Amino acid sequence: MNTMMQPLYDKALSRGIASLSDEELLTLLVEEPGVAASVLRSCGGSLASVAAEEPARLRMVGGLGRNRALRLLAAAEFGRRVAESRAGEADVIATSDDVVHLFRPKLQRLDHEECWVLYLTSSNRIVERQRVSQGGVQGTVVDHRLIIKRALELLATQLIMVHNHPSGAAEPSPQDKVLTERIARAAALFDIRLLDHIIIARDGDFSFLREGLMGR
Repeated sequence: MNTMMQPLYDKALSRGIASLSDEELLTLLVEEPGVAASVLRSCGGSLASVAAEEPARLRMVGGLGRNRALRLLAAAEFGRRVAESRAGEADVIATSDDVVHLFRPKLQRLDHEECWVLYLTSSNRIVERQRVSQGGVQGTVVDHRLIIKRALELLATQLIMVHNHPSGAAEPSPQDKVLTERIARAAALFDIRLLDHIIIARDGDFSFLREGLMGR
């Protein structure tokens, strides 16, 4: 047994995994304190940055090596899948943050844009989640007519649009603003409300509703 690791094992067992600092958590995974500190430091102190690294680069950091690099990335992917699974269990939307929590695990690390629509009842219960478009790095094409057609088929009375920005910045583009207005107007013709348009990016998220841009 690695005697240097024993205090960390004891802490994890007695106080729980959640009690560990970021560096301690990495140490538990790579089983070498100095290497864990080096990896975290090289990634700006961010576990998210560690998880986003490519295996070929991560293995070179601080003497981590291939096997331990893969172990870290597997742990990160495990966490992402758990988060996506939990998000998938949600069936009612109360706030814009609920939508972010629902879609961030799915969208934040994509290298291309995807646009999704949540179709809701009048009580904000999710009827369906539909990917309506998939594009490239710079954008994706969305047909508002297909969205409205599907809403009518589902008898949905409310919509929320969600898409990602692979660039990392969540600020809406002029095209995003035009699309939001176009879909809101088309939906209103059938007494359907576009509640929000949310953009998810690596560096944060943007909600048209939260920023007071819906209905303008």
